[in-house]
Amino acid sequence: MSDQHAASKPASKPASQSALPPSRASFRVAALQMVSTPDRDRNLAEAGRLIAEAAADGAELVLLPEYFCFMGFKDTDKLTVREAWGDGPIQRFLADAARRHKVWIIGGTLPLIAPEATRVLNTTLVFDPEGREAARYDKIHLFNFEKGEESFDEARTIRPGDEVRTFEAPFGRIGLSVCYDLRFPELYRRMGDCAMIVVPSAFTYTTGRAHWETLLKARAVENQCYVLAAAQGGKHENGRRTWGHSMLIDPWGEIVAVRDEGAGVVAGNVERTRIDEVRQSLPAWRHRVLT
Repeated sequence: MSDQHAASKPASKPASQSALPPSRASFRVAALQMVSTPDRDRNLAEAGRLIAEAAADGAELVLLPEYFCFMGFKDTDKLTVREAWGDGPIQRFLADAARRHKVWIIGGTLPLIAPEATRVLNTTLVFDPEGREAARYDKIHLFNFEKGEESFDEARTIRPGDEVRTFEAPFGRIGLSVCYDLRFPELYRRMGDCAMIVVPSAFTYTTGRAHWETLLKARAVENQCYVLAAAQGGKHENGRRTWGHSMLIDPWGEIVAVRDEGAGVVAGNVERTRIDEVRQSLPAWRHRVLT
């Protein structure tokens, strides 16, 4: 656990292997797709518009994409908008939006202060419908990719987290992950018995086109749960192009809803009976031997 995380607030409950608790039979969820800019306030205004649209459509839980609040021209630009855990304009925005619309909000990621002055924590914060913080996850796996003119190394400006995080929603346990985490299935096994896994992301166009849908479906099928993925999707002002294709996938690997590119809302229902049906007909979750 990072020094900042340890000093500020108590940790979220650890993942366990217990069965799903009694929960709502049906729950409407939404993923927001954005094309974020180097202007924090403009991004927050756009996120607010999309949250309102999702809530008006009946969503009770809204997932924002990675870097929803800021995508700068340089990796180090994110240092200019970092916040201390517990207060700041981005955190206040998320809490206020959750309280105003009476929805659960999983706030994509935002940069929080790390012990090193040259790095941040890429953090997901969850707020309940009263605007109270319900969970925190610091992204564990940091993206590194070199191909032609594309070059990414998140470790230069991001400090990795080291703890698996889940939280309990009205329809069951939700597992928290971010973008590059998607390539590491062992992370999801550590979460225990989830009704849904979330994946806020900013996949590049190159890697997204090659692997995004395949990886999302694999995580849904192997864990026999829903996967909700909110992505950056389009050509950004900093010149970067992201893949998009935000989607909701059911426990059988079927796509419930998807949006290819551009800002918008992807919504659908999480059905407890669908989880039970899949796990009863093909009890792979029960047949796990190596845990």
